[in-house]
Amino acid sequence: MADTRDTIVAEYAGLVWRIAGSYEANPDLRRDLNQEILFSVWKALPSFRGDASVKTFIARIAHNICVSHVAKIMRSPREMELQDQFTSDAATPEEAADANRQKEMLAAAIRTLPLEWRQPLSLTLESFTPKEIADVLGVSPNIVSIRLTRAKAALKQKLEHHHA
Repeated sequence: MADTRDTIVAEYAGLVWRIAGSYEANPDLRRDLNQEILFSVWKALPSFRGDASVKTFIARIAHNICVSHVAKIMRSPREMELQDQFTSDAATPEEAADANRQKEMLAAAIRTLPLEWRQPLSLTLESFTPKEIADVLGVSPNIVSIRLTRAKAALKQKLEHHHA
């Protein structure tokens, strides 16, 4: 069973890393959060009943831990570093720098959204369906759609305001 758990954890490590990154900008704290999630997933896998996909099960665990992490941070405010969590396929160094600035601006704008909007948006960027997002967040697909619409509108406004 440990081999199977190790395989599953390794298979979904990238997903967990990206989810952790959508909640935590500080690289050191992101690594700690990632480790906490992966260990929790490893411990929880024997209790997996198959009610949802393994991906959804793991994302739910990641979501719960990230929400707890954010709540803890909100109780003890501190300055957070912004780190670029994306890679660039730009052809020239100038294009790469411009792409990185744009991605950094987008990531920063996403992090300013209220948590209830940021969660479904981050999961959408991970190719989750609205139904899967609803399962992860424990809400209806309709609520997911409403939150996504609000998140996209707020994000659009933030980005337009920045370019104005």
